[in-house]
Amino acid sequence: MIHSMQVLQQVDNKFIACVMSTRTEENGKAGGNLLVLVDQHAAHERIRLEQLTIGSYEKQQPQGSGRKKLLSSTISPPLEITVTEEQRRLLSCYHKNLEDLGLEIIFPDTSDSLVLVGKVPLCFVEREASELRRGRSTVTKSIVEEFIQEQLELLQTTGGIQGTLPLTVQKVLASQACHGAIKFNDDLSLEESCRLIEALSWCQLPFQCAHGRPSMLPLADIDHLEQDKQIKPNLAKLRRMAQAWHLFGKAEGCDTGQSLQASAPPCELP
Repeated sequence: MIHSMQVLQQVDNKFIACVMSTRTEENGKAGGNLLVLVDQHAAHERIRLEQLTIGSYEKQQPQGSGRKKLLSSTISPPLEITVTEEQRRLLSCYHKNLEDLGLEIIFPDTSDSLVLVGKVPLCFVEREASELRRGRSTVTKSIVEEFIQEQLELLQTTGGIQGTLPLTVQKVLASQACHGAIKFNDDLSLEESCRLIEALSWCQLPFQCAHGRPSMLPLADIDHLEQDKQIKPNLAKLRRMAQAWHLFGKAEGCDTGQSLQASAPPCELP
């Protein structure tokens, strides 16, 4: 459906007006009939999220592994994360699986309530660099703690590591997608608008941004607006009918209002 969208123009430097087809002509060709507004920021955010997600995985999967492996980056010195003995045991049992998620966990002999994280998903490091460029405080440890807690809860409830992209990683990627996306008030040429809509049409979830907000809004069915014949009340005919009824009442020598009152049953007092 989105592949058939025809770009009209940018609106108020915020939206892209398009015509989308919701039907197929008799000759098999699609004809545009639905006018929609595409949120340029939400659309670009969705495009960037799916690109960043694909780029977060290693291109070649590990030998004998049925799952993708997230790209990781070494951090020095390793992060110290406090855990319980039970959590440490779970992490130790599944540390190979966690490596596929970009986590390298070291288990020092000096403490049963401490683990060291030597590698984290690459997007965590990129998020850290972005925050520091903005003059903000470090975020890597808090994100890693949230990530480990997420995986521990999965291990405790399901007894294994899920193959889907972890929620913590999704949130970091969504933030990156938002910060680098086209903003409201950014002027786009017709060519740039067309490229944006084309890229959106190849997305798996084109109808919402990285945070779930709708990326487009249908405005009107053009076919309905362009109908030549519209059913309208025939006021002249209604007026003639009213006059005829009035004359009929006089000819019968009756008062319509009195007739209605007479036909109504008397009200009974309680």
